[in-house]
Amino acid sequence: MIRLFKHYIPHAVALLWLVDMILLAGANELSWRLRAGQIGIELGTLGERIALHTAFAAVISLSMIAVGVYGADALRSMRFAAARLLVAVSLGVIALAFFDFLFAGQHFWRSTLAYSMALAIVLLIANRILLSGFLGTSAFRRRVLVLGAGHRAQRLRDLAERQESGFVIVGYVGMSEAAPAVEEAISRAAIHNLTRHVDNLGVSEVVLALEERRNALPLKDLLRIKTTGVHVNEFSSFLERETGRVDLDTVNPSWLIFSDGFSSGRMISSAAKRLFDILVSALLLCLTAPIIAIFALLVKIDSRGPAFYRQSRVGLFGENFDVIKLRSMRTDAEAGGVQWAEKDDPRVTRVGRFIRKVRIDELPQAWSVLKGEMSFVGPRPERPEFVLELEEQLPYYAERHMVKPGITGWAQINYPYGASIEDSRHKLEYDLYYAKNYTPFLDLLIILQTLRVVLWSEGAR
Repeated sequence: MIRLFKHYIPHAVALLWLVDMILLAGANELSWRLRAGQIGIELGTLGERIALHTAFAAVISLSMIAVGVYGADALRSMRFAAARLLVAVSLGVIALAFFDFLFAGQHFWRSTLAYSMALAIVLLIANRILLSGFLGTSAFRRRVLVLGAGHRAQRLRDLAERQESGFVIVGYVGMSEAAPAVEEAISRAAIHNLTRHVDNLGVSEVVLALEERRNALPLKDLLRIKTTGVHVNEFSSFLERETGRVDLDTVNPSWLIFSDGFSSGRMISSAAKRLFDILVSALLLCLTAPIIAIFALLVKIDSRGPAFYRQSRVGLFGENFDVIKLRSMRTDAEAGGVQWAEKDDPRVTRVGRFIRKVRIDELPQAWSVLKGEMSFVGPRPERPEFVLELEEQLPYYAERHMVKPGITGWAQINYPYGASIEDSRHKLEYDLYYAKNYTPFLDLLIILQTLRVVLWSEGAR
């Protein structure tokens, strides 16, 4: 994988994105040549249009990231990818046309945008057809040797068998006398020279997947393998990189303390994040004030009670604050006590069902962002009653409060809707990954992909 600003991107996805960028720029150039030939004008030199083509490719690319074109589902299904590509290119073209109109520009003509849109969709789908035979093979995957043959090794095998996986396991080495969970594992005693075995298999990474590490670390083997230039990784760090979450079943306090992450050098990025929150929340409140007012009126008409409701949530460093949202449930929704929200919750009103689906009920939270109690990106703030319960049942739950809560977050775009202790456990794994690996780049990815969650009604409610 490629590590970009502390975030891991599979080689196959990076290659696909790079080819897409070239094809998008090429589609824009072809459309300009086609239109110039139709109306009989001089094109000029290619250098004069490079900035234009770059802008077109960049905007469409951001739109593709936003709607999930490079997600696991799009890599698995050509039909799924084609549908998302159509939406992404359409949104990108609309955005370019809008900005060109807004700033009275003459850079993106409607005719050339129409040609570029058609050409881009054809070329991008063709690119996926041509590369689909390679993306699922070991050609673009790292060759991994697993030291261990127990349940951890089995988990790695299951992970490697996913179509979007960025690695292929070329062998397993049993490091103990215990009965192996992976039957094809070779006993360490049967391998005379482990370093030569690694070299013969063309291994690019060795993963330590021992069930019990105490007094069992093969330090001499690992040292020799490391000095030959092969990357050596341990189980929890490997899972974090491959899944985008911190695996609660295997991590321990020492791993969290000594692993890379939770950097203190965030002063500049934190200041930039706060400036972004202030500017965007103020702008969002101004632009959406009429929408909030209209739906507040509809909420009042649809059911008895106030249009807005306040609810206590746990924020940064465990401090409580009040969040403001448009009311989407009946006023007696918790007459019987505090309870988890459910999918297709019967307590939701008719208008509430719609505003929850398109996230309009979340808009007033921009006020909490403006005040500094929340950010646009961060772990979803929970109610104090739930936090007390979750801290007792889930390890490291309090650590998610070391970053400011957000309207959207890494868990919201990666984990489907759920409201239970088990769902909270999975979301915590993503929240810990975000807290550990936060960068402005990761925030940008989350903001872009939130559009996918809204368009396809994915994620938390």
